[in-house]
Amino acid sequence: MKADLETFYCRMAAICSHCMVVTDSPVRWTIIANPNAGGFTIPSRWKIHAADLYQAEFPQKMVAETEAYSPFRRNSPYKGLFLTEGTGDAKEFTKKLIDGMGNDDAFHLIITAGGDGTSLEVLSALFLAVEKDKHLKERCAVLRLPMGTGNDGADAWKLSGALDLLLKPARVELVRGLRLWTSTPGKDNFLAFNILSVGLDAFVTHNTNKMKGKLPGDFYKLWLDIAALFYDRIYHVGPMSVKTFDENLRQTGEFQETLLLLAMGASGHRTYGSHNRILPDDRNVCAVRQMPLFRKIALKKQVREGTHTGKPETILTNAFRVEFQGSHPILAQMDGETVLLNKEDYPCVITLSEPVIPVLQAIETTNGHRACDLILPP
Repeated sequence: MKADLETFYCRMAAICSHCMVVTDSPVRWTIIANPNAGGFTIPSRWKIHAADLYQAEFPQKMVAETEAYSPFRRNSPYKGLFLTEGTGDAKEFTKKLIDGMGNDDAFHLIITAGGDGTSLEVLSALFLAVEKDKHLKERCAVLRLPMGTGNDGADAWKLSGALDLLLKPARVELVRGLRLWTSTPGKDNFLAFNILSVGLDAFVTHNTNKMKGKLPGDFYKLWLDIAALFYDRIYHVGPMSVKTFDENLRQTGEFQETLLLLAMGASGHRTYGSHNRILPDDRNVCAVRQMPLFRKIALKKQVREGTHTGKPETILTNAFRVEFQGSHPILAQMDGETVLLNKEDYPCVITLSEPVIPVLQAIETTNGHRACDLILPP
């Protein structure tokens, strides 16, 4: 089944018209979609997404009216769809969208329909805008649809779960981001909103990205298998000095180990690489020591299942700030985008931001029923 972008938009428009996130102001919604994302281009995935779109529970009278929302018709009453064509498009469009928010009193809902790269671009633009205007976060929210290949940064693993956030009462929650700072002037504007890591998994991500757009499918698992065998033959795996700090910048830990990877999440309970549970509990930092090949093969399965806690090769802890330093070049990845860190970039710092990114969250009351509210931390 081939993705039908017009059908996708029409159905999303009908669903968005019933969004319950706010009740005291008009809601303007915009969908920023990457038509080359796996959720659109992989037939088996689009078939599942299309079924979720048509099974979404909302007033049936809207079904007959969805064609009126088509962005491909001249008389469309509201053209809330932007299709990206390349890297950077989503970020630039989001900047323009934010600039236009000052002209009305509406609540703006920004929906990403792509992979982690599309989400990263949109959230990065919003993050930098909120740094300049703190009130912006009170006037908008982001919903990340799982339309990519991995979707670890999406707001639900299935499209049906993300659509529930539009069709059922929801709240807005401010979440943190991650920032990577290096010692090289000007080489410091790196953001992530799921997991920021260095080492083996960044190598896997880097090579997976090279395959995107050239061949269909998800190559993360293939490159993970290759990395287990050859990573330490391609990159020098040497000692790394790591210090951790709490929110008051008090040092809470320090270790020097030969590490395969160091990962820090915006919170605990985070995944990457198509739901590998690298941060399976409340702790938001995981380091993995170098190990023999047979242990790497065994640990791969444990990381995917989140059962690597307590293993001798893993270190899990909590931190607001992580400082690390090595003696050899190493790759870093930020929600699927990579950069090479050289010796002159050390020491490097990964730090959490304040809660600034407004995202939709489900509302559950103590009796299991949902309620409608808009919750914004002070």
